Amino acid sequence: MGKLGWKIGVEIELLAPKGASRETLASRVAERVGGTATRIFHPESETSALPGQPVFENLTLGYRVTDASGAWVASFVDDLTLQRDLDKSHAPHPGWYRLVADDARLLRLAQQNCDAAQPLDRVLDPFAALFGTEAEHHEGGMVRVVDAQGSSIAIGAPLPGERERPCEIVTAPIERDHAEAIDALLADARALGFAIPHEGATHLHFDAKPMRSAKAVARLVAFYTAHHAALRDFARSNPACVRTGGWPPGLAEMTGTAEFQSLEWEAARARLSKAGLKKWCDLNLANLVNASPNKDTIEFRIFPATLDAGDIVRWARGCEAILRFCLDPSEPAIPPEGADLTQAIPALAGS
Repeated sequence: MGKLGWKIGVEIELLAPKGASRETLASRVAERVGGTATRIFHPESETSALPGQPVFENLTLGYRVTDASGAWVASFVDDLTLQRDLDKSHAPHPGWYRLVADDARLLRLAQQNCDAAQPLDRVLDPFAALFGTEAEHHEGGMVRVVDAQGSSIAIGAPLPGERERPCEIVTAPIERDHAEAIDALLADARALGFAIPHEGATHLHFDAKPMRSAKAVARLVAFYTAHHAALRDFARSNPACVRTGGWPPGLAEMTGTAEFQSLEWEAARARLSKAGLKKWCDLNLANLVNASPNKDTIEFRIFPATLDAGDIVRWARGCEAILRFCLDPSEPAIPPEGADLTQAIPALAGS
């Protein structure tokens, strides 16, 4: 496997075998590294069919693994896009639940005040106390929090339909020995019988710091606009993946101007922040623009799920080569649509 020279994080969507869960894999990894697997809340959004309520916000259960020194190794979380392989009629697995609200801000407040290690019948008690109420307990194990006027704030409910089986591995940022770090995690998954989900994807997060340049971003946008089909061929993207697609209309035109490319980074970032960038696209620039302290990255979302670290390193080498091409101080011309990209970026060969 070729070496990588960029700090990256990797997200790999897998599926636990029946009778196992993402906790199973987290526990094995924690044992291997001599560390600890801690149960955590993981925020997720899902679309809703209810009129006037387009999105439900969720806190699902995951596990964060740290090594013997307390350093983060990886997290093992749910991904609500993984649906087809699950038996939705399956009874809830004991001890597994999710918290739901119609406002992400409320769930962030719940995440700060509730302990994911607590059982469902007690987990929302401190959250209800913030509103001067007590958690209400209903049939089927459901728990509801209301405010003093009786308005619903959040609901906790047993996790349905084998939802403990989806397992997205989220690695800590990897600075060196990428292949070895990724393969160690995937070897644990393979040994436990984890499989590739129908909708599964792999996401590659590249440290965004080197790309904080209006000209570099403009070149990346121009490159992807011209060659998105070729890059999907390189990725062999899973057609069943969801939450991919293009950028907002007008982005290429805005970044393609000499005026934009002459901007200092903060001015360019302010301009990009008004372009309507979202996370759910083939090439996610929203993290770069938002500069989140926990995920200041450029994210490639076009790759399929895999249990082979060699696949991931090869894909990452191709993405790294594209980013370095966009950073090249000699500013080579963007190859025209339909051109053989391997002439400009040899790392894309052999897909």
